[in-house]
Amino acid sequence: MASTVLEATRAAHEDLERLERLAVRELQREPANPRDRLFQSHRVRHMLDLVVSTSDKLVEIYEDKDNARKDEINTHLTAPTQSGLFSKYYERLKEIREYHRRNLSARFVSTTDDFEELLKVEPVIEFTGEETFGRYLDLHELYNEFINSKFGTPMEYSAYVGCFSQTDKISHSHKATRQYREYLEHVLEYLTSFLYRTEPLQDIEKIFLKLESEFEERWANGEIPGWGNKGTEKESEIDLDYYSTVEELVELGPEKLKQALAARGLKSGGTVQQRAERLFLLKHTPLEQLDRKHFAKVPRTKDGSNTSSNDNNVKDDTKKEIALMEVKMRRLCELLDEAFVRTKENAEKKLTLTYEEMEAEREEEEVQADTESDDEEQQIYNPLKLPMGWDGKPIPYWLYKLHGLGQEFKCEICGNHSYWGRRAYERHFKEWRHQHGMRCLGIPNTKNFNEITSIDEAKALWEKIQARQGVNKWRPDLEEEYEDQEGNIYNKKTYTDLQRQGLI
Repeated sequence: MASTVLEATRAAHEDLERLERLAVRELQREPANPRDRLFQSHRVRHMLDLVVSTSDKLVEIYEDKDNARKDEINTHLTAPTQSGLFSKYYERLKEIREYHRRNLSARFVSTTDDFEELLKVEPVIEFTGEETFGRYLDLHELYNEFINSKFGTPMEYSAYVGCFSQTDKISHSHKATRQYREYLEHVLEYLTSFLYRTEPLQDIEKIFLKLESEFEERWANGEIPGWGNKGTEKESEIDLDYYSTVEELVELGPEKLKQALAARGLKSGGTVQQRAERLFLLKHTPLEQLDRKHFAKVPRTKDGSNTSSNDNNVKDDTKKEIALMEVKMRRLCELLDEAFVRTKENAEKKLTLTYEEMEAEREEEEVQADTESDDEEQQIYNPLKLPMGWDGKPIPYWLYKLHGLGQEFKCEICGNHSYWGRRAYERHFKEWRHQHGMRCLGIPNTKNFNEITSIDEAKALWEKIQARQGVNKWRPDLEEEYEDQEGNIYNKKTYTDLQRQGLI
């Protein structure tokens, strides 16, 4: 009887147990095809949402802000005296009978059937025609926005998909624009929506929270690629001890000279020759003793404060937000790596098809989607346990043998993760799992470490490469050559020894 607080508490706990059992039972069922697997994930996600909402109700009941639960416990569960024992009993019995008299269906209602219906419901998931029920990404709107922007470059759609997460080539001046920020917002919005629709069991909020905490630490240490403070300082630093004339500084180019002057607070305008001459003054004159005419003018507010510092703070905050959005975008691209590979292959395939072939392929996919529900009801005969294709049927045995999908490759660097087939094994060296393992070992993931899956072998090879790099360093005593008057060639050490002995 849900008319009391205690009964509502008991019913909520019962619902939680039933939802947990249903979710486990649903996950233990082997889906017939990718479409069924997607429906299964969404059904389980719906059950988890019900668990969360029911748990929130229980928390409110246990907090007991209106003291209703406490009053009910004192009224019904407190041991009465011997004289009032039967009176309490008959009062309670009268309440129960009155409740069931008013609600005749209460004794026959079973919530079990309601929860069982959750396993039969087919979730409504909206995909565009290009996405083909979550198989491909639909990046055409983002592609048009990219190629028509100031920071974008004209390219084919397939090339755009291949370099989607590569933002290193975009200059900082373009990244600071509002147009680039809006582009990143649209990218994050779409990728988050696509990930939720295709992998509903992924906890995106938890992933972003962890990513933001790691980002704060890396940003403070200047370790964000392309945004690190340490990296930008090194780019603007020019050691004047290595330059003896103004002409040598001119060879650095206008941009580097402009950055170096701006970093020191000097005027960064003028020709390349003027910039080099202005910077060369610091070789013999300290910055504090330099004439004030060489310094850039700093605008001030009405209260006399420096506006440049305020502008720098605003710019730093904007840079930080954009850098965080780029990090989130790369993380989502790693999670959707397989979808990006399929999308690129599909885009390249469409370039070779005519309009009639594309229409025939689209009609075939529609017919396949209509007949898929009928195929699901039939028992699929698969005694060899072959992998399922996108049509929901086992792939041919010859294709299974051709790709070597029966061969298991384990990678210790990936945490002993198994890869089935040579193709998946070779591809995993460029994927996020292997890159993360190499990063944890402190080893760069270069081509030298392909086919290396053991941690000990990777460490040994890295030590060998470091030792070899030490041997290949420039040694002027042995490699610098000198020539005497007779045309004989000696290295520096031999030449100096012979010269000291007076033989040359």
